[in-house]
Amino acid sequence: MPDKAVTIVTAGTPLRDARAFVVMLHGRGATAEDILSLNDELGQDIAYLAPQAPGYSWYPHSFLAPLEQNEPFLSRLLATIAVVLSDLAGQGIAPDRVMLLGFSQGGCLALEFVARQARHYGGVAGLSAGLIGPPGLARNYQGSLGGTPVFIGCSDIDPHIPLARVRESAAVFRRMGASVESGGYQDTLVLFTQANRLDIPVASVSPIKVDAATDRMIADAAHFLGRTKKDIVDVAVRD
Repeated sequence: MPDKAVTIVTAGTPLRDARAFVVMLHGRGATAEDILSLNDELGQDIAYLAPQAPGYSWYPHSFLAPLEQNEPFLSRLLATIAVVLSDLAGQGIAPDRVMLLGFSQGGCLALEFVARQARHYGGVAGLSAGLIGPPGLARNYQGSLGGTPVFIGCSDIDPHIPLARVRESAAVFRRMGASVESGGYQDTLVLFTQANRLDIPVASVSPIKVDAATDRMIADAAHFLGRTKKDIVDVAVRD
């Protein structure tokens, strides 16, 4: 049964005019509006739909906890995503035109949903995320993802997402027929702070680099706030 307390916030192009659709799932402690702020990075002619988690959290415990500890919240929210996609399908929008993108807790939810509801999607991105469940859990998902492009990544020093879980998740999706890109990425922050505001080519902007300790602090702040590292540093530079 879906969670009736979930509301859907939209942005971008109206559904009737969009060429593609992105369902965006925010991180713990964040809001739908927070993750919708990424839509400027993702392209034009796209409709964005972001469910808002009740109490700003999708489930109460770590994504590495035994599954039963996150019930009934996990099952309700997976059902909620299914309803969102069913509503889109009712408007003639097939799953292969829909991308699911989530950050942190929302990224884990997106990956788990796609694994449990295997079909060809337009794309899947789990940012600082992995499949849900404790170490050693059997991953007996059924069905094929039919070449769905999947990205799973985190910082190589992320204190919340073990790199081993990223790799395990990537292996599961490959077995299910997805086209997967994954990894742990350097703890050097590369930020093109003016590219979007000034509409200048990204290649012409010099990156900002910070040391590992500063990057870790930024990563922790971003994770807690449910934002990206780019968001955190962009605010610092702007202010």
